[in-house]
Formats: sequence, structure tokens, C-alpha cells
Amino acid sequence: MRSKKSVLVLPLLLLFASMTGACQRDSERKTDAVSPHEEAFMNEIFFAGSSTLAPTISQLADSFTNKYRTWDKVDSSMPPEEIQISVSTGGSGAGARAVLDRTANFGMLARAARETEREALAHYQEATIGIDALLIAVPTSSSLAENRTNIKKEEVQRIFSGKISLWSELDSHLPGEEIVLLVRDVGGGAHGVFQRAIMDTIDVSERAVQVPSMSGLVNRLVDNRRAIGYASYGVAREHRDDLVPFTLDGIEPSPENIVSGSYPIARPLVLVWDGDLSAPEQVFLDYLMSEEGTAVISGMGFLPVH
Repeated sequence: MRSKKSVLVLPLLLLFASMTGACQRDSERKTDAVSPHEEAFMNEIFFAGSSTLAPTISQLADSFTNKYRTWDKVDSSMPPEEIQISVSTGGSGAGARAVLDRTANFGMLARAARETEREALAHYQEATIGIDALLIAVPTSSSLAENRTNIKKEEVQRIFSGKISLWSELDSHLPGEEIVLLVRDVGGGAHGVFQRAIMDTIDVSERAVQVPSMSGLVNRLVDNRRAIGYASYGVAREHRDDLVPFTLDGIEPSPENIVSGSYPIARPLVLVWDGDLSAPEQVFLDYLMSEEGTAVISGMGFLPVH
């Protein structure tokens, strides 16, 4: 005859297995819920990262939103919910981290993605939407602008490393005034591009003023006749009456030279994300890459990739 204890074992085991399965399914649902590309319809798209790229994405978002207003006007299979596209800055590195932390759908990078950033995302994806370049420049009021149109890479290294600190040390025809160095902060994509293309293993001087955005850097450059810095091609075009960009080792920063790679400080404008795109993300990305989107990118002063 079986004991009463043995009769209870099977029901208890079945109950335990049922509870374990339920917990596992609940855990799977919670994991799915934090995906930035979840199946439930999300009407808002978040971009984060490069301050160089942010104004262009904002302009594209405005154009897209004004054209369609609600998602069903873009694609009838989507619900009639209001289109919401948000853009925040913080630098290219912050954009890659935002995708990793799942606080943004897309990261904006004004440089090529680093290998560590690619490896950090389980299903790394990217799209290059334009090409930019950094132009070595001074304000129109600068004495250097009055004396030359070309600057050598070796001279740029000497200036930005702090090996020379007075303009007269660069050229005896220039006044003995202190050189003011303006650069992007280390979190900005321009910082890494300039370091790799120009400085190589040489450190930028600690005297250099680090500015947290490209527009801020150019504004400070325009206002200081003793300053030298670098300006994004697009931002430099906006300030063409206030800045004098130099040819670098005789190579002009023209669209043809930038696209061909002849001009050495070119950089891609990249969007990165993790995994498959949701329907709203895909249609907006398609818009960015369309003829209409490309026209906006060109209008903002950048070079299209096609």
C-alpha cells in the first residue's frame, strides 16, 4: 500500500514545473519589452549623438513630419498615430552608447564606427547618409588669412601640439600674438577624425579650448582673430563670409576631393542601430536615403553618398 506522502509528490512536481515555465515565459516577455525595435507599434523615434549631424536629422524630421503628420499617411498598414521624431546631441560616442543602452533607436556618428562599438551591439547595423570633412580655418580678421591660402600638415601639427605658441613663430611676417587653439571635445566625432588624420600619435596641446559642439566651435572661431580651429564642411559653408579655410598640403577641400578621398580629413556621417527595424524606423530611414532626403542633406551643406 502506497503512503499518502508518495501520492502528493507527482502533483507537486507538476505544479513546480508549471510555475517554472510561467516564470520563464514572463522573463522572456520582459526581455522583449525592452527591445528598441519591439513588435508593439511605437510612434516615436529617438536619435542621439553627433552635434554635427543633429541639425540635419532635425531638418529631415521636420520635413517628414510636415509632409505626413500621421503614420498611416506614410503607410496605410500603420495606425493613424502622430509622427514624433526626437533628436538630442552629446557627441558621436554618446550616440553609440545610447543605442547600446536602448535609450535611442538610432545613434548619430560623424565618423566611422569603432570596432568596440560594433562588437558591443548584438546585431550591429549602419547606414552612411552623407560625407563631411574638417576644414582647417581661421576668421577673416586673422593675420594668417592675409598672408597665405595653404597650410602644411606638419605646420598644423606644430600649432595644435603647442610646439609653437605665437603666430610669429609660424611666420615672421605675422604678429607676435598668442595662438588660440579651438578643438572639439574628446566625445565629439571630429576629435577622433582630426587626431587620426592630422595629429597621428602627437597629442593636442592642453592649452587647446575644447568646445562641446561644432557650431559652438565655429562661433568662437569667428569671434577671435587670434584663433585657429577646424570646421565641418557643412558648418563652414554656413559661415563662408566669416571664415577662411586653407588648402592642406596644396589639396583643396572641394566636394570632388572630399568624395574621392584626396582631401585627407573627410569623414562619413553614419546612423547606427541594433537589430531589425520597426515599420516606422524603416520608412523614415527610407526617406533619409530617398532623393528628397538627399536634397535636404545637400541643402544642409553635406555631400550625398549617391
